[in-house]
Amino acid sequence: MPLDGVHVDAPKTTPFERRFNPYDFNGGTTVAIAGEDFVVCAGCTRISTGYEILSRNQSKLHTLTDQTVLTAAGCISDVTTLRRMLGARLTQYEHSHKAMMPSGAVAQLLSVTLYYRRFFPYYAFCMIAGLDDDGKGAVYGYDAVGSFKRDDYGCQGSGQNYIMPILDNLIGHKNRYDEKKKLTAEEVVTIMKDIFVTATERDIYTGDSVEIKLIKKGGITTEIFPLKND
Repeated sequence: MPLDGVHVDAPKTTPFERRFNPYDFNGGTTVAIAGEDFVVCAGCTRISTGYEILSRNQSKLHTLTDQTVLTAAGCISDVTTLRRMLGARLTQYEHSHKAMMPSGAVAQLLSVTLYYRRFFPYYAFCMIAGLDDDGKGAVYGYDAVGSFKRDDYGCQGSGQNYIMPILDNLIGHKNRYDEKKKLTAEEVVTIMKDIFVTATERDIYTGDSVEIKLIKKGGITTEIFPLKND
């Protein structure tokens, strides 16, 4: 029935806007620290979207070889796809050369894999942690399109702003005048636990527990350290 000259069931003329976002930031934090003959990498196990926790037990550390680990935070679906792609390339290399790919080559492989998708990048904040050809610890940090550099330490993910100043002070020894001492693997693991406890207090996307991997010439060992659940 007409109402003041306008039909109630008349179609709406107000335009609707539709949006689609292929990315979702699922939070989490990863850290890697290199030593003389070891690397310690760690990542929290919380996966979130917005203010909702999706999982409290999702690893962000992906073992690629006996001496190389990929750490990745960001969109969990993109990280999973990237991990499968790297796994296929590493398997091809192993079958062709009858040997594991060295960490430096894995770092280059990740770079070209990310660059290949530069027009629709993987939403993954990656680091490669491993031992180089001389047995020394190495950490490679990446941006979204594959640019990378080797460093002694690095941090990616939602807690980066809280953790990097601590790493610059304790590991990088920046703006300090006391003598820099070499840290043992046990000391670095303790530092890892402390900085994740600190980040958990300030970052809602970091928490539940932290998975810590120690990479040495003899292999990789894993430890789970509990964090706050709220």
